[in-house]
Formats: sequence, structure tokens, C-alpha cells
Amino acid sequence: MSGSVEMNSLLAQMREMKSIANMEMKPQQELQIQNSSEPQFSSMFKDALDKVSDMQSTSGQLQEAYLRGDSNVDITRVMVASQKSSIAFQAVVQVRNKLVDSYKDIMNMPV
Repeated sequence: MSGSVEMNSLLAQMREMKSIANMEMKPQQELQIQNSSEPQFSSMFKDALDKVSDMQSTSGQLQEAYLRGDSNVDITRVMVASQKSSIAFQAVVQVRNKLVDSYKDIMNMPV
């Protein structure tokens, strides 16, 4: 009888070690997901912010050139660039607001 108790104890320990090993495998699987060729949200968001920043600097440069009296820059080009940068900035702000709202909703969920 003590042989079967030891066997059951051994099987229980093996199952416990298997479950621990499976838990340790999950972070490695997450690393594989992060290293995949698909773009991550953070990199896509950073690229979008960089584009908005570039639009705003281009708009600012065009405004300065127009104010200096550069003959190659007309008012329509300045206004279009200004509106594009304004709309892009508003879009980024709205995405940020939605992310913050989503984060708050997740944090308020009961566990």
C-alpha cells in the first residue's frame, strides 16, 4: 500500500511540475508574438505621431516662408498644410482619449 501512495505522490508532483513548466512557457510564447513580423500597435502609434509632428513642422515652415515673403509659397498651400496638420492632430488626440477611456474601463472592471 505504501508503494501506491508513493506512486500517487510522485504523479501529483509530476503534474505540478508540468503545470509550472506550462506557466513558464507562456512568457516565451509572448516574446515570440512580439518578435513576429506583424507591426505592433505601439510602433504604429509612434509612426502616426511622427507623421503628425512632421506635418506640423512643415506647416510651420510654410507659414514662416510666407511671412518672409517667399515668392514660391502661396497662401493656399500654407492654409492646406495648416488644415492637414490640424486635422491630423485632432485625430491623434481623439485616439488618445479613446485609449485613456478604454484603460479606465479596464481598470474599473471587477476582478
